[in-house]
Amino acid sequence: MKKRVVVTGIGTINPLGNDVKTTWESISQGRSGISTITRFDASGFPTQIAGEVKNFEPLDYIHKKEIKKMDMFIQYAIAACQEALNHSNLEITEELGPDVGVCIGVGIGGLPEIQRSSLIVEERGPSKISPFFIPMSISNMASGYLSILYGAKGYSATTTSACSSANHSIGDAARIIERGDAKVMIAGGSESAITSLAIAGFGSMKALSRRNDEPERASRPYDTDRDGFVLSEGCGVLILEEMEFARSRGANMLVEITGYGVSSDAFHITKPSVEGPTLAIQKALKDACISGEEVDYINAHGTATPSGDINELNAIKKALGDKAAQRVSVSSTKSMHGHLLGGAGGLESVITIMAMLNGMVPPTINIDQLDPECDLDITPNFTKKREINVSLNNSFGFGGTNATLVFQKI
Repeated sequence: MKKRVVVTGIGTINPLGNDVKTTWESISQGRSGISTITRFDASGFPTQIAGEVKNFEPLDYIHKKEIKKMDMFIQYAIAACQEALNHSNLEITEELGPDVGVCIGVGIGGLPEIQRSSLIVEERGPSKISPFFIPMSISNMASGYLSILYGAKGYSATTTSACSSANHSIGDAARIIERGDAKVMIAGGSESAITSLAIAGFGSMKALSRRNDEPERASRPYDTDRDGFVLSEGCGVLILEEMEFARSRGANMLVEITGYGVSSDAFHITKPSVEGPTLAIQKALKDACISGEEVDYINAHGTATPSGDINELNAIKKALGDKAAQRVSVSSTKSMHGHLLGGAGGLESVITIMAMLNGMVPPTINIDQLDPECDLDITPNFTKKREINVSLNNSFGFGGTNATLVFQKI
């Protein structure tokens, strides 16, 4: 029999707040974290808005001499992990270390450092490149640093699957515990890719919202006037433990991860399908040994792209069945915090767990006129009280990759 996996701690850094408490307050109030870009001069770009992390002080988490060795996605992971470990009241001792693993998903990695160093090579020559360039930019260094900092001597790796990276990492981490290869896993996702190169690249695909005059209202999943996603940054980290181990140390078990489903569209590098997400949701339900009628809430991928939103809702109907789909509450919290790419599933898992603990469905804000094709209960504009015993978190990515997690109350 597979071992049971529980969540004992959560932590986050994101555009809505630099801790779980502040983030949940923002979610509860339907507050947006989107604003005009300050990282570079975006005045000549079609898109001039993003979800930047605000008032982040790395010295609160990292020694001064180490900061210059780390790209921002690594710094965010360290900060979120510290909060999650404190929340879990877990001490990683020398004895426990070999049974602790790390899996932090990253979609792009150190793009800011890659862009900066590329310019240095071209303008000043190769001798001017920092010796820390490679470890600052490669994706696995978020997991690597966490392993080093906390003495986690078990599994250490990074899943990179575009916008599904964090959900894949959390699900894979849960499987590692289920099969007995770890007692504890630090899992989630982190990203910091708000650069001129990223904004230009996603912009050339016409994937980004151009609602520059109303940043807070730019991310608007399910609205008839939606025009693309808003690029954001941040991190969400979960502490996963084998249930009996958590019980033995008197841990506060928040929720249980009971299901994990993955699939590939096998269709197109960027265009979404209905079949792929449907299969991921169905596999997650099967893994959790539950029916669609038992699901109370779904934190949807919901990026505010015209076809993506509709395809996901159609997948939910197919996977849960029409009757069950009509009673489930759905929301896209990306309407408030934007799209964290590889970090999205980490933050959205944190929010989903908080929704379950507080009995409150987060809103999808900025819906002025609901798209008639979005015919499920997508919780427009305001939170809704509801007991949530079973929830899903969907993440889908370029390349047609899909991952769904199932959380249940214990």
